[in-house]
Amino acid sequence: MEAVDHCEAEKRVKEFDETKAGVKGIVDSGATKIPKMFIHPPEDLLQTHVDHDFRVPVIDLKDLDGSTERRKEVINEISKAAEEWGFFQIVNHGVPLHVMEEMLKEGAVNYFCNADLRASTPAGWRDSLSCNCQSIEDESNFQALPQVCRREIVEYSKHMTELREKLSKLLSEALGLSSDYFSSLGCFKLSTLLCHYYPVCPEPHLTLGTRKHSDISFLTLLLQDSIGGLQVLHQNVWVDVPPVQGALVVNLGDLMQITSNDKFKSVVHKVLATRLAEPRISVACFFSSEDKLKPYGPIKELLSEISPPIYRDNISYEEYVAYYRLKGQDGNSALSHFRLMN
Repeated sequence: MEAVDHCEAEKRVKEFDETKAGVKGIVDSGATKIPKMFIHPPEDLLQTHVDHDFRVPVIDLKDLDGSTERRKEVINEISKAAEEWGFFQIVNHGVPLHVMEEMLKEGAVNYFCNADLRASTPAGWRDSLSCNCQSIEDESNFQALPQVCRREIVEYSKHMTELREKLSKLLSEALGLSSDYFSSLGCFKLSTLLCHYYPVCPEPHLTLGTRKHSDISFLTLLLQDSIGGLQVLHQNVWVDVPPVQGALVVNLGDLMQITSNDKFKSVVHKVLATRLAEPRISVACFFSSEDKLKPYGPIKELLSEISPPIYRDNISYEEYVAYYRLKGQDGNSALSHFRLMN
């Protein structure tokens, strides 16, 4: 019976994927019930308690290079947020507001990638557009992007690359390292730009936009619209990450936690299915290793007798991604698989 159910489920997924209409197509059809493949187990849906006493840090980068004292102040704020949260928002970061607004506006294109339909069960209530940013750094590859949002993606990616340089230096200094440390490791390469479109859900209490997970990357920069729904797990309670106009969300990933030897945190987060009258749109930029085979491990300058290595020193990005995908997005961190045995 179980095998029959599995085959039937695969058939439904295949049929849905072949429509090329995405989750948006379900909503546009006037459906009042969501398909079974999008219904999440009760134990996932019950974990929605939100603690409103916690506030995700918002860090102002204004006058960052105005004085030594001001820079130290910002670095201290980043260090504290990275250690305690692994999530924070930044304002006055240098990316023009009109560029951000145009990126969100054009993120709602009808090019859908239902990649998690087969990778995770159940699926998230969203549609996605994924772009390989490594290829668009070469202008000859611009034609590979959808024409409807090509200009906006190229412009936005350029600003993300510039901001990457700034954050790479600040995070290096926040760990007590030289400002060019992460840059020298080649681990802040803009690899993927992912636009998520979360349609209004007729049964939001039965599903999630994105199930709980942590990111693989060293760093993720997220642009979200004004709808809300992003939550982060902090001290075992869920905390809203409220939209702030002009802000970008900084999300540290698993490889950052590994290289910092657990000083900086890669935090679990999720997105609720939208309950409002408008769809939610977000744009995530993932920064990872230039060399997929290069080994990473705890930074030696951070190790000592009282702070011994927690992880192996030969973890490649390729190996980590392979295990992460094999394990599946089940809500459990992949980090424990790479820890040293005590």
